[in-house]
Amino acid sequence: MLATRFALFMAIMAVVPSLGYASDPDPLQDFCVAVDDSKAAVFVNGKICKNPKNVTADDFFFSGLNRAGNISSPVGSRVTQVFVNQMPGLNSQGISLVRIDYASNGLNPPHVHPRASEILFVQEGTLYAGFITSNPQNPNTRNTLFAKILHPGDVFVFPRGLIHFQYNVGKANAVAFASLNSQNPGVVTLANAVFGSEPPVYPDVLAKAFQVDKKIIDHLQSLPWMQN
Repeated sequence: MLATRFALFMAIMAVVPSLGYASDPDPLQDFCVAVDDSKAAVFVNGKICKNPKNVTADDFFFSGLNRAGNISSPVGSRVTQVFVNQMPGLNSQGISLVRIDYASNGLNPPHVHPRASEILFVQEGTLYAGFITSNPQNPNTRNTLFAKILHPGDVFVFPRGLIHFQYNVGKANAVAFASLNSQNPGVVTLANAVFGSEPPVYPDVLAKAFQVDKKIIDHLQSLPWMQN
């Protein structure tokens, strides 16, 4: 009996270390400013660390979020990112920021952030914002939509990895800011990815998936899908 318990204990202890490495490790230094230098030797979170002696305040600085983005895109919105590529000092800090500008009827299309949750703050305008749950375990039930009409001062959270969107239902332009808990949260805009990939997805696959005529898929794949 004792031998069996000991064997079970050892089996559990063998699994625990692997669970401990299942997420990003915490940084073991104050910062790691990203630098494009192949001669540097230290990598943290996929970026090369700048020599701490050469780090300046500018590495932790970004200017421009006070300026509205160009909202002339087909979807009528613009996302200004402050990710690690825009602010090298974000490397290893696990945070990032965006400004989103919307024209009247402008849309930040359904998309996902595979590596981050997001909290949205509405500064100006009125937004219809929401997210959709992952596939339910019961095949006879549908995905659930959680959505709200947001006004200035309102805050809404989008859980990590779930489809979400914002739509300007007001008559004037709108502005929102969002914080994400990753230096590089990643963005997958569903329509762009599905209909604008290179090379394109075989049309019959999408026609079958969306239960529409193949001509509709051909048309959608012919459109110039651009990021906002």
